[in-house]
Amino acid sequence: MKKQTSAHELSFELFISEKEIAEKTKELGQHITRLYKGKKPLFIGVMNGAFVFAADLIRHCHLECEIAFVRLSSYKGTKSSGKIETVYGLEMDIVGRHIIVVEDIVDSGRTLHYFLKYLREQNPASVSLTTLLFKPDALRFPLKLDHVGFEIPEKFVIGYGLDYDGIG
Repeated sequence: MKKQTSAHELSFELFISEKEIAEKTKELGQHITRLYKGKKPLFIGVMNGAFVFAADLIRHCHLECEIAFVRLSSYKGTKSSGKIETVYGLEMDIVGRHIIVVEDIVDSGRTLHYFLKYLREQNPASVSLTTLLFKPDALRFPLKLDHVGFEIPEKFVIGYGLDYDGIG
């Protein structure tokens, strides 16, 4: 029997192991280190879901960097509301900076499409996107994903910072 957890009234079974996530996060961090050595990138974690992944990823990025967080959401429960809400904005000047957006999961791409457009309007040197999980069959908005941990089917997942109405 597979390991299970629950949040509110729903049950979820283990999909990707802790070991697999740790190995993939280390691999992504090493790759980002090679790409951005000497560039002092700014990592922007998308809260709340990407908090754990962003923290673990940065531990594996052996380079001078900064981190900031934004809070964007289009979810209510297990479904996207279609409305983007910016709760916390970006407080610093990013002109000429190398930006690495860190997301927990990319599904429709609606939230990130909006946010990446906003970032590019601020004239950074570059903008790249790193995500732990990607649902290619759910993608509805054009996005270039630079670093992807795992491609997964169109299932609702929780854990490792990914939540269901704040639980998970």
